Amino acid sequence: MIPIAKPQLGDDEIQAVNEVLRSGIIAEGPRVAEFEQAFAEYTGTEHAIAVSSGTAALHLSLLAHGVGKGDEVITSSFSFIATANSILFTGAKPVFADINADTFNLDPELIKESITKATKAIMPVHLYGHPAEMDAIRDIAEDHDLILIEDACQAHGAEYRGRKVGSFGTGAFSFYPTKNMTTSEGGMITTNDSEIADRARIIRAHGSKQRYLHHMLGYNMRMTDISAAIGLVQLKKLEDYTAKRQHNAKLLTDGLKDTEGVTCPSVRSNCRHVFHQYTIRITERDALAEELRSMGIGTGVYYPIPIHKQPYYSELGYNDTLLATERASREVLSLPVHPEVTDQDIRKISEAVNNWSGPKC
Repeated sequence: MIPIAKPQLGDDEIQAVNEVLRSGIIAEGPRVAEFEQAFAEYTGTEHAIAVSSGTAALHLSLLAHGVGKGDEVITSSFSFIATANSILFTGAKPVFADINADTFNLDPELIKESITKATKAIMPVHLYGHPAEMDAIRDIAEDHDLILIEDACQAHGAEYRGRKVGSFGTGAFSFYPTKNMTTSEGGMITTNDSEIADRARIIRAHGSKQRYLHHMLGYNMRMTDISAAIGLVQLKKLEDYTAKRQHNAKLLTDGLKDTEGVTCPSVRSNCRHVFHQYTIRITERDALAEELRSMGIGTGVYYPIPIHKQPYYSELGYNDTLLATERASREVLSLPVHPEVTDQDIRKISEAVNNWSGPKC
């Protein structure tokens, strides 16, 4: 089986974890501080705050900016549910704008149409590792005095006009095992705002600056030194991982670009796509996925049900019509692109898709 995703973990990560275990400092400690420094340097930001998950990174980013009850946050429904849930956690309301059909990211023009007096923030998602249209989105945020929080959970190392995502506003990254780099579980907030960084650090540690002195309501969302040790090793490998993903993506596109009924991923000329997922569009998506599975090729559908169509959000009263989002949810299919996929695997995948002749009656 060629899996759709596979964590790349080896002797370097094992050694790093063993060193932490032998040190006896396994909670938040010197490895976390070192990882934060290295990740800030990598993203070109002044601050990085390590947390327990990507969801925590989104949640704490919103809290650090004071987002709460009565506020609205414009975001995408075509994402993992944590994007919107993190807004609900604060008491604020997610407002869904539709996506650009080519990049699967928020359409800036539709963001404008979604702004109300209650809007406090915009949260674009750099879906699949392709950056959102950050110049336009940042201009909208500045024109309307709105907070900009980037859901970069799938976009480690992605760039817009030569600048890393997570550096345009406040960034939130995930280090879940199947992401482009992992810490087993974990997340990171990036920002150039010292005040936001300080608030995020306090909130992640029970609202405390000093042990047993609590300044605000906080949470236990810290990263361990064990996770940070893995992250430090993974970060050093990230550019090599990215190059391999981009290589595999190019081979897939070369093999599939002339396949009838298949639309390959779009990459804007001013963007660096890091291919967390290589996602095609095809009308008979489910039938093709079943055929590929029968041939030992893993696939993924990210995401088959948009957030605004999830049962819980229906209970909350969401009944939006988002045509591009809903069509994408019916047509997207992700193919294996991770660093352990070989050129031979790519040929097998391409040939399988090219030879597929549609659902059998």
